[in-house]
Amino acid sequence: MIIDTHVHYDDEAFDADREELLQSLAEAGVGRVIDIGSTAESLDKVVVLTERYDFVYGAVGLHPDEVGDLTDEVIKKLEVYINNPKIVAIGEIGLDYYWNKEAHDLQARAFRTQIKIAQENGKPIVIHSREAAADTLAIVTEMYGKGSAGEKTERKGVMHCYSYSPEMAEIYTKKLGFYLGIGGVVTYKNARKLVETVERTPMEYLLLETDCPYLSPVPFRGKRNSSRNLPYVVSRIAEIKGISCEEVIRITEENAKRLFFPEK
Repeated sequence: MIIDTHVHYDDEAFDADREELLQSLAEAGVGRVIDIGSTAESLDKVVVLTERYDFVYGAVGLHPDEVGDLTDEVIKKLEVYINNPKIVAIGEIGLDYYWNKEAHDLQARAFRTQIKIAQENGKPIVIHSREAAADTLAIVTEMYGKGSAGEKTERKGVMHCYSYSPEMAEIYTKKLGFYLGIGGVVTYKNARKLVETVERTPMEYLLLETDCPYLSPVPFRGKRNSSRNLPYVVSRIAEIKGISCEEVIRITEENAKRLFFPEK
């Protein structure tokens, strides 16, 4: 089955047809989704969705653009929610120097704080990193670089919507034991760097994701995205790697289960 490791079905973009859409995912081959928190307000919504649908799991965390809201109260909420069996990760967390909505030092502190919550509870993290390659790698290396190289059993995390170089991808995967989230961007004509990254990265480090409602693949670019579009991403990865779509689905499912669902 297809596992979409990064969705935002709590977003208002799905208010009109959320129930209908979620109930239709199985017919598209999507067996599980992970709804990702990003704001303080979204945390409760994520948990509600996981309680309402047995195939919806969640991650809780504050996006780097929102870390001004990472109060002691929110931190306590994260510490409670991470023990919910349907919450499988802390995320999305990280650094965003593109929008610069929050000071860089505040982003870094919040990143470390949320990583510690994940580590203390044995959960992986979902990293958002934009225009912050060096600083993100430095913090991840600081927090996770002491284990054995490439050791995935520690359930470290995933670089969501990976956008940096193939060389940096090799550091994240083979040296730090992280996965790369691959979504609709891989179908874009200007995605040469990501295509090269997928070419050079072993399938055992790749995860499928949409980031819906954002980043729809071709031929739906610019429209609202959903997990139903993941077969287009699967097809492009299969083309790049020279393997079947069935193999892409099988391996990425195994990867997602290894990272997020080790006991299921």
